Amino acid sequence: MCGIAGFCDFNKKQDKKTLIKMTDILHHRGVDDSGYNFSNSHFSNIGLGHRRLSILDLSKHGHQPMTFDYFEIIYNGEIYNFKEIRAELEEVGYSFSSDSDTEVILKAYHKWGIKAVGKFNGMFAICIYDKKLEKLILIRDRAGVKPLFWYCRWRHGI
Repeated sequence: MCGIAGFCDFNKKQDKKTLIKMTDILHHRGVDDSGYNFSNSHFSNIGLGHRRLSILDLSKHGHQPMTFDYFEIIYNGEIYNFKEIRAELEEVGYSFSSDSDTEVILKAYHKWGIKAVGKFNGMFAICIYDKKLEKLILIRDRAGVKPLFWYCRWRHGI
């Protein structure tokens, strides 16, 4: 069990302190590690936070948020067939520094985009931040086993 939290603040009023509070409230969902990444995009402040319970990869290499190229991920869940997907990615030249399914998800998304989700067999709640396009992608497993809640409040004029 892990926990993820984050925001995309178009008013640019939220900061890293807010992100840390949001994430740390999930301490009970992941006591082994925590990670936070706060960034300013052209349009908003982006905060991604993660509480980790180490199950698959007990090393620091499974730390989140995890980045690859211009993608960043926070993730809760388990991809049961990640080893098969990893082997497929290795065949086309991807290398891995961890034994985590998180890294496989991230690199699968890098390779196949949103079509990668069709390959995932498991239970998951995923947030991928595409820094190049300044876009957040939220993905939940088909059965909705892992919770993924979001809220949107538009500022005046948008």
